[in-house]
Amino acid sequence: MEAQGLSKWFYLGIVAVIVGCVMIWFANGNNKSKNMENGYLLFILGFVGVISEFTDFATVLLVFIIVSGIILLVDKFALQKNRREDQAKPHFVHYSREFFPVVLGVWILRSFLFEAYQIPSSSMRPDLTVGDFILVSKYDYGIRMPITNQVVIPVHNVQRGDIVVFEDQTTANRDLIKRVVGLPGDTVSYIDKHLRINGKNVAYETEGSYDYTEKTQNGDVLIHTQRLNEDLLGIMHPIIIWDQLPPVVSEYVQDFPGKENCQYNSDGFTCHIPAGHYFMMGDNRDNSLDSRYWGFVPEKAILGKAIYVWMNFRDLSRIGTKIK
Repeated sequence: MEAQGLSKWFYLGIVAVIVGCVMIWFANGNNKSKNMENGYLLFILGFVGVISEFTDFATVLLVFIIVSGIILLVDKFALQKNRREDQAKPHFVHYSREFFPVVLGVWILRSFLFEAYQIPSSSMRPDLTVGDFILVSKYDYGIRMPITNQVVIPVHNVQRGDIVVFEDQTTANRDLIKRVVGLPGDTVSYIDKHLRINGKNVAYETEGSYDYTEKTQNGDVLIHTQRLNEDLLGIMHPIIIWDQLPPVVSEYVQDFPGKENCQYNSDGFTCHIPAGHYFMMGDNRDNSLDSRYWGFVPEKAILGKAIYVWMNFRDLSRIGTKIK
């Protein structure tokens, strides 16, 4: 496998940092000049672009909080003593004071309460469509420590049927959204596109057809699928099935931790889920890379529960849709 290089955002970030520093320099200490304001804006945006290449956005915010907090403390206990009352604060102190409470508020909101995500693919159709902006409850499954994501105050357990956001197990600094199909200790089978959980067959009701357009390298393709209502052992929700593909595309199955708990064949698979892990599947069963292909999701990787669609610029009627 070829090593992936740095993204364009990293290099654009470097350019923005350099240009921002130049503009700050030419502002010559004038906190109210446009050069100073725009310079700091470019510097911060560029810094986010550079650091985000190596870590998640929550950590980037935390770095801002720590750096600006240190600057404010140094100013309070050292620099301020040597500054005349009529003397302006240094620009780095002025802008740290401006940014610190805003960034701290955003960090607390994202870390402990809610976070917004955008649906980028068709893997959760028909309930979630491309372009949906969703609100995710970060506290539904417990109050977690930032960065480590360790639960310190439990609230609710993850339930079968929940739609959750979690850390991608194959790509760093990327989050995914899927439906919880299997809980720790469950045995999940998916044979001939029918689920079986702990020896119980999942019931299906046919709800007609479902067509959608998928963007591909060869242009837009119309996908004609069958819509079913799936009874996930008491949790009713719609799924779609495309008869052009098998239950599992074998060449996409990766080597993953715990793969020895799974058996694959031409009809599908059976997996026993290890303790502390969950099995995730997309509702668009034949257009979803999920636990069938990259394995189980550990509890510590779960970030929150999807609860509402708060915006979709392509379809405003979806605003306020409750996610079930």
